[in-house]
Order: sequence, then structure tokens, then C-alpha cells
Amino acid sequence: MAAFCFKDWLFEAVLAPSRSDFITYRLFARLTGFHDDFNVALFNPELAQQFLIHMRMSFWAGVVVTSPYLLYLLLRFVSPGLYARERRYLVRAVGGGYLMFLAGIALNYFILFPLTFRFLGTYQVSSDVPNQIALASYVGIMLMLCLVMGIVFELPVLCWLLAKIGLLKPEFMTRYRRHAIVVILILAAVITPTGDPFTLFIVALPIYLLYEFSVLLVRHNHKTKVS
Repeated sequence: MAAFCFKDWLFEAVLAPSRSDFITYRLFARLTGFHDDFNVALFNPELAQQFLIHMRMSFWAGVVVTSPYLLYLLLRFVSPGLYARERRYLVRAVGGGYLMFLAGIALNYFILFPLTFRFLGTYQVSSDVPNQIALASYVGIMLMLCLVMGIVFELPVLCWLLAKIGLLKPEFMTRYRRHAIVVILILAAVITPTGDPFTLFIVALPIYLLYEFSVLLVRHNHKTKVS
């Protein structure tokens, strides 16, 4: 309900990547020396669409903001039936998973979605065909990519849990590192609809770093068990 009331602030953040003065575009312009003042018009073709989008974005913003409290209530509900060691593992997994999910959303908001929108929103087969992007399409792609990147960033937490229950060992992850790189490149190609190598690299690099971080977590867990 609170997110619904702060409509101006909410959609100032949501629509920021559609403008050429967004922080990501300014940063790349400073690094490369090239700046393009692009203009992509957003439009609304349906009568009730803007109100429904307002409700949709308010709901998801509220879910993200209130998730820590909801997770706290969940932990309080299940913790009486757990041993102390299991309770510690659960708290770490839930807390770490929430932080990693936020990190995935941040990467999408500041890197992946702006680059995707900049490429697809300004791409034209002819100058006679101007781009006008439907607001529902813009918001839908943003939310979809936020969800995908949030889930992808759960990789270290998942690997840590599998290592804790003995289903994943560091030797397995190092032995199949090359296979993992191929899978990461395929996943990055699926996530990024632009198809250009630069955006593919921008998406694949953090996923690969997540994999290496997961290897370190699994190795640390294995050494702890052995000692």
C-alpha cells in the first residue's frame, strides 16, 4: 500500500533507464567518450493499462521491501522444530539468498536492462519506422529480467546448501569448470536478447564469478568438515 502511494518516486526509478541521462549511460559515455542522446517514446494503448501497471509495480516493490520481515516470520514459524545447527544453516541460507537476489536485481537494473533497452529500443530497420515501446512491454521485460537475474544469483547459496548436505564436492566443480563455462555462455545468450558480444560478456562475467565464488564456498565447507 505504501509503494502505491509513492507513485512518482516509484516510476521515476522504473522509467529512469528509458532516458539517455540514466547513470549507466552517463558512465559508459565517460569511459568511452561517446554519448548518444537517444529518445525512445513509451506509450499506453489501453484504457486501464497504466493503473494496472501501477498496481503491479507497487505489489512487487512492496514484496521486495517487506521480504526481510516476511522471512523473519517464516524463520520464527519453522525454527522451533529445528536443531540449533539446522537453525543456523537456515538463517544463513535465507539471509544470504535474499542479499544475492537483491544483487541480481541491482545488476539487471544498472547493467543488463539498460543495455538491452538501449539496443532494442533504438534499433530500426528503417528511419521511416520510429520506435514506440508499449509501457506494458517495457515493464514486463524489466520484471522478467529482474526475476531471472535474481534466481541466477542464488547459485552460491544453492551450492553451499548442496555442499552442506554432502551432495556437492569441490573436485566435481573444478573438474567440470569448462562445461560450466559453456553452460554460462549459453545462459547469458538466452538472457540477453541483444546478441552483441559486449552485452553477452557483461552478463556472462558476473555469472562466471558467481560460479568461482561457489567453488570457494564448497571448498571451504569441505575443509571445515575434514578438519
